[in-house]
Amino acid sequence: MQKDIHPETFETQVTCGCGNTFTTIATRKEIKVEICSACHPFYTGKQNFVDAAGRVDKFMRRYGKQEAK
Repeated sequence: MQKDIHPETFETQVTCGCGNTFTTIATRKEIKVEICSACHPFYTGKQNFVDAAGRVDKFMRRYGKQEAK
């Protein structure tokens, strides 16, 4: 391998929005994420809707039925 071309790596603390923390190796010293394996529906088996209703309402306001003039 060539010298001085690889980025410096650190033991990194990853913090999730749910409060879960874990350690990994990365090029940053601290990483904050919104969702992790402890709270993701695929891994937990629980379905949670973050803002589905708001997104549907926004879609219907923009592209919903419009009256023909």
